Amino acid sequence: MKELLKTIIKDFHVKPLPEFINRSLSVPINSGKIISIVGSRRAGKTYFMYQLISKLLGSIDKTDIIYINFEDERLNLKIDDLHLLVESYYELYPDNTNELYFFFDEIQNIANWEKFVRRLYDTVSKNIFITGSSSKLLSKEISTGLRGRSVTYEMFPLTFKEYLQFFKIDSDDKYSTRNKAKIIKTFKSYLTQGGFPEVTHYNEDFRTKTLQSYLDVMIYRDIIERYEISNPVALKYIIKKSISNVSNFLSINKIYNELKSIGIKISKDSIYLFLNYIQDCYLLFLVNIYSESINVQNTNDKKVYCIDNGLANNVSFSFSENIGRLLENAVFINLKAKGSSIFYYSNTKECDFVIQEKSKISKAIQVTAELNSSNRTREIEGLLEAVNKFKLKNGLILTLDHRETIKVDNKVIEVEPAWKWLIDN
Repeated sequence: MKELLKTIIKDFHVKPLPEFINRSLSVPINSGKIISIVGSRRAGKTYFMYQLISKLLGSIDKTDIIYINFEDERLNLKIDDLHLLVESYYELYPDNTNELYFFFDEIQNIANWEKFVRRLYDTVSKNIFITGSSSKLLSKEISTGLRGRSVTYEMFPLTFKEYLQFFKIDSDDKYSTRNKAKIIKTFKSYLTQGGFPEVTHYNEDFRTKTLQSYLDVMIYRDIIERYEISNPVALKYIIKKSISNVSNFLSINKIYNELKSIGIKISKDSIYLFLNYIQDCYLLFLVNIYSESINVQNTNDKKVYCIDNGLANNVSFSFSENIGRLLENAVFINLKAKGSSIFYYSNTKECDFVIQEKSKISKAIQVTAELNSSNRTREIEGLLEAVNKFKLKNGLILTLDHRETIKVDNKVIEVEPAWKWLIDN
């Protein structure tokens, strides 16, 4: 095993870093904390590590860095083998007394990994960066195993601003006729094709096959294998049903009754558990109704959103015909990536998103592809009810390309193109 580890360590030192485009996520380099970067598979965590390493190379030598990808098929490490990493490094560089930097990619593949990382932090180096495709890295392992030693950041697929960068389009120029036209055209592609970095320049057929492979890995490796699911048929049904309802309401009772009607036995508790697993691997997110009562939040239907529009489109082809749902999903992911606490509002009217900051609702946002004679009253009244409920001064309606300022009852409602809002935010 040591010989293999030496090869992996040395190969990283002698090979140049691959080309990458800088992501907008910002994390500290020398914080004295373990930096955890979590997010869905293929969102760009590995290349973000390369971005961090590139910054370091201005001040340290590459041989002071140990980079290990725990999804390397050559590795079959257990927790008791991890000490071999450091031993192998020092056998390669016995005279190196410099401070070391550790980069561990997809570390959740090693059971009880946090024990090794904590020991490494306490005895070898405070410069440790880890990535994982499980939100459990946010909670159980870190809170119990690393005890305040770690700071966690979430990485999502490309924001629209980053997506423009992949196509070399200037996101700062939102007004010149030619560049604005490019932005709007690219935004329509972003809404249907999504923001996974690898597939941005793929043709439609290859992009579809690649996105399907992403979904397969999430289902089989991140859920079925990790949680030892004994009812994969029910799990797949729940995933397909949920993705088909993206930007819409998801009824647990309805899923339970549908599964029962086709002869698949499962309890409601198991459905909730499966949905937790699906959220844990950053495939889907459930949004509660806003209420000060936790019981009301838990018992009302959830709204469901997907990590990526392209992935959702790949499962439910009807999405390409419903640009409004794609638009709402893109707005949600932007809000989620900013770390917002997101709810939907429903009373006599409905509002798509209300954002909570420090236990107080600070924003109300409505999303619709168009604001026209058939939906104008409904969209404005739903937003206005939320604005009044939470004593806000203004509200926001995001559309494909409509701009307007509406004043109602001493409240200001700004109507703004979603593409511009996504760039500015």
